[in-house]
Amino acid sequence: MGASTLQHARRLGAMGLLLSLSLGLLAATPPTEVSHDTVARCELDGVVDSGSGAYLVDCVRRAELGGHSALLVRLDTPGGSLEATHAIVRAFLGSSVPVLVWVGPSGAHAGSAGVFITLASNVASMAPGTRIGAAHPVVGLTGEDPEAAGGSQLARKVENDTVAFAESIAKQRGRNAAWAASAVRDSVAVSADQARELRVVEYLSSSEEEFLDQVHGRAVQVASGDTVRLDTRDARFVELTPGLSQRLVHALAHPSLVYLLFLMAALGLVVELTHPGGIAPGLLGAVALVLALMASSALPVRTGALLLLLLGVALIVAELFVTSGLLGASGVVLLGLGGLFLVDRFDPGWFVDPSFRVTWAWLIPTTLVLAGATAYIAWRGAQTRKLPQLGGDAGLVGEEGTTLSPTSPENGEVFVHGERWRATSPKPLRQGTHVVVRRVDGLTLFVDEVKP
Repeated sequence: MGASTLQHARRLGAMGLLLSLSLGLLAATPPTEVSHDTVARCELDGVVDSGSGAYLVDCVRRAELGGHSALLVRLDTPGGSLEATHAIVRAFLGSSVPVLVWVGPSGAHAGSAGVFITLASNVASMAPGTRIGAAHPVVGLTGEDPEAAGGSQLARKVENDTVAFAESIAKQRGRNAAWAASAVRDSVAVSADQARELRVVEYLSSSEEEFLDQVHGRAVQVASGDTVRLDTRDARFVELTPGLSQRLVHALAHPSLVYLLFLMAALGLVVELTHPGGIAPGLLGAVALVLALMASSALPVRTGALLLLLLGVALIVAELFVTSGLLGASGVVLLGLGGLFLVDRFDPGWFVDPSFRVTWAWLIPTTLVLAGATAYIAWRGAQTRKLPQLGGDAGLVGEEGTTLSPTSPENGEVFVHGERWRATSPKPLRQGTHVVVRRVDGLTLFVDEVKP
């Protein structure tokens, strides 16, 4: 072998050795890990509607994209739309990020649809003084009980489907499926302590920070089938706020607010139609109507209740022209009934607590204010009718004036009510005589001298 060949072989050997050492170092270096020192946080406060449902689904997606160690949801809800609940449950069960649900603070509850959302979390906790349960479906105008004698086939079908839904979620998350079924069939509701004992939730936590400390190091299984060990101690919260449309729909989806919006819309539009040219009442009514329609799309609103509201407003407006008192009183009663039956919490597509309605705190003051306003209008109308007529021919009778020229039974001229009139009198009167109008015939006034 020549010297050049030997030198070339030595170079190749050195390069190979360096390459081998480099590969060995790379193989010995552990893979880089993403630091998970943040927990995404969102809130469900109030009814589960299309706005809040889209917000929670979006929170799951944003938590996954952000690479957070977990998603924490603070829950306080009376229930809501079954469709929105299904979307939230699907997002929780399909999440690649562990979902934690904390029912709090004290006094909060996970009612009706909130039960399914809590069961769908990877780990759940409740604050002392909270409650969960009462997910029984009701169907029909009065809330028909599927177990009662004569319960309809539709009601039983809705109940059975809901029971299967609750049980499947509980089994997938390793929770008490028997309790989940009883929460639907028997409207069972339990306190935080009982929920912990029954394996409905895993922890009792007085705060969100305490909850994160409790779940630190716990292994949970995500949608991909992988087991993830939670690293949440001293984690920093990252708030996930709802979008403008989600916030607006959720803010409007309140029964009392929907009632007030429909009332403002009806009053504004009726006043504009009866008094054209006002502009402001019509504009206010149109804006209120658009907002009311947006809100009603996220709530189970009864059409019959809306008709009662419109009829009530129409009767109150009619009171302005008739002032009988009866029309106004009837209108106020219809407005109260319309508000009472406005939201159909027995809609089979909704799971809500009895508190989900137009509250008496809104209904009673609104009704009293309208009743007072109607009574005042009726009283003022009656007072106005007693006043003497000031316009037209009849308004001139009794008015006093002064003769501008000698006045006789044949002709004359007087100044009355700021105007010059042709006049006659039963007896001749001198110019400047103080007279009073006794009768009007066309453009001629019949006057008489005012006795001193």
